Amino acid sequence: QVQLVESGGGLVQAGGSLRLSCAASRSTFSPKVMGWYRQAPGKQRELVASINRSGSTNYADSVKGRFTISRDNAPNTVYLQMNSLKPEDTAVYYCAAARTWWPPDYWGQGTQVTVSS
Repeated sequence: QVQLVESGGGLVQAGGSLRLSCAASRSTFSPKVMGWYRQAPGKQRELVASINRSGSTNYADSVKGRFTISRDNAPNTVYLQMNSLKPEDTAVYYCAAARTWWPPDYWGQGTQVTVSS
């Protein structure tokens, strides 16, 4: 069983930056797609950004130009650089991976990101 282990969440002021990291527990794990979802209180979980093995990326409109997703394929690690953070970015961020495409086959445990105004 593969585990996705996240790190890098925390509290930051509006306009600040954070970098999230997610590493797969098994080095031979090679999902086609990895990415980040987030869930704010009272809201549905939403896809924030995704990246495939070739490096093609997709972003939610709300984070375009502010967030950057990147990936190391060996070992399988995915990063989310978050700049110009806003209070509405406050949520639990989940790393996710899919063998072929979404929905995810694997989830991380979640990491809290809180942006104060």
